[in-house]
Amino acid sequence: MSDKFLKDTYNLNSAQETHDHYQRWAASYDDEVGEHGYVTPDRVAAALRSFVSNADTPVLDYGCGTGLSGIALHKAGFRIIDGMDPTPKMLEGAAAKNVYRKLISFEVTDPEPIETGAYTAITSIGVIGVGAAPPETFDLLMNALPRGGYLAFSFNDHTLSERAYTGRLNDWLDMGHARLLFREYGPHLPGMDMKSDVYVVEKA
Repeated sequence: MSDKFLKDTYNLNSAQETHDHYQRWAASYDDEVGEHGYVTPDRVAAALRSFVSNADTPVLDYGCGTGLSGIALHKAGFRIIDGMDPTPKMLEGAAAKNVYRKLISFEVTDPEPIETGAYTAITSIGVIGVGAAPPETFDLLMNALPRGGYLAFSFNDHTLSERAYTGRLNDWLDMGHARLLFREYGPHLPGMDMKSDVYVVEKA
């Protein structure tokens, strides 16, 4: 199988270009990332589960894509998972996984696609980063959480090298608006020798 989609992901320059890329990639996404041993979803899900003991806590899987993150959350013990993604073809893949209570489409131009306070736990697994969602997405998700809510997410090596992304996280932490509960650097796509930081933050 060609690695064209995965390699091109880190060279996307606009929201529309990104949307079109993931639309085309949807049919082969699971196979391609699977070939490289994509492990970040399991790492993020396990990290969140260590802080959320109630399996019936609804979790919003923001940027759920084809549902690999939903499967990881389900394996970690979560039983009420809602998926949200702007790419229709990706959502079709997520629906086929049969782990979501509901799936929600939205426009990337919508400044507030999530109802404030609707979820006390949100994941964004492999979503905020170079070739995917912009740094402001971190603010969007944190603003959607109530005080005491959890955001579990990841930054891969490409994203960690761009200060704009870690800067958003550090702004929230430095201002005391969020608390860092967990951070671990580990494997992301082992087949490409790429790693990622996994985080859990609590809104203060």
